[in-house]
Amino acid sequence: MRRIMAALSGVVLGLLGGQAVAQDLGTLKLGVQQFGTVSWELDVITHHGLDRQRGFALEVQPFAQAEAADVGLMGDAVDGIVEDWLWVARQRGEGTPMTFIPYSSSIGALMVRPDRGIASLADLKGKKLGIAGGPLDKSWLIVQGLAKQQGLDLKAEATPVYGAPPLLTEKLKTGELDAVLNYWHFCARLEAQGYPQLVGVNEAQAALGVPASAPQLGYVFKQSFADVHPDLLRAFADASREAKRILATSDAEWQRLKPLTRADDDKTLKALQRRFVEGIVPHWGPAEQRQAADLYLILAKLGGEELVGKAPELVEGTFWAGVSY
Repeated sequence: MRRIMAALSGVVLGLLGGQAVAQDLGTLKLGVQQFGTVSWELDVITHHGLDRQRGFALEVQPFAQAEAADVGLMGDAVDGIVEDWLWVARQRGEGTPMTFIPYSSSIGALMVRPDRGIASLADLKGKKLGIAGGPLDKSWLIVQGLAKQQGLDLKAEATPVYGAPPLLTEKLKTGELDAVLNYWHFCARLEAQGYPQLVGVNEAQAALGVPASAPQLGYVFKQSFADVHPDLLRAFADASREAKRILATSDAEWQRLKPLTRADDDKTLKALQRRFVEGIVPHWGPAEQRQAADLYLILAKLGGEELVGKAPELVEGTFWAGVSY
């Protein structure tokens, strides 16, 4: 009995020691857009305790708009946000060092009404094209780059209409727009309702010479925070990858997340699941970072200084060196 009690005492002490170690990395506070797709991954992390298993606590701070999250990071209200690396590079070029860990390569697609006879980019001539994100949105620039390869000045030969993603979706449904270039989750919902995809932005990107798997969005932190908390960021990056593994392999997990995705039916949920999984970045290292740098040069040429600021090339340090896989 004494041996059993001693053994159990050792286990308890070990568990307590493990809990002490588990608190060593502290709390990571992420600011995300309320109802944004990244909340699905973060929910998987907290639901399965992937943060606690790796010695930290994840805290999620929702914001009404992505811009508010950016402000939250600048003001140290949160430790990190989700942004694209183009934003990170511009911040670094302007003297505010941020750094990036990949989250997703999913970006968007060009969706069309099935009754407008649009089967190619050339068929968009004279058509009304809705664009989410504004004139300098990188998806719009990439699609314009593909169109130029095909001898088409899409900006001049179609009629661009800029607006908020939900509004553009509704205008496509009512027939006020012939096509819409929208963010991936809006496109997935349209797919489930029978609207065809003309071209994915990742497909257009690949046609410009950069693999479709190159990440677009990532977790962004101040360089100063990354320098002080490298173990915390590595633990978070590992938890993020494990959450993606679960999302890539478990239909049951997606059913659990269905209320969070706000999918009206299983067909929509399946479309969201498929497109999310397609956006998982399988590898990340020097080769993939060079590919992203190549894409930056393309975007800088298409968008000019108005897009990239004073950095004609990708600024060193844009991608955090502490994570590769």
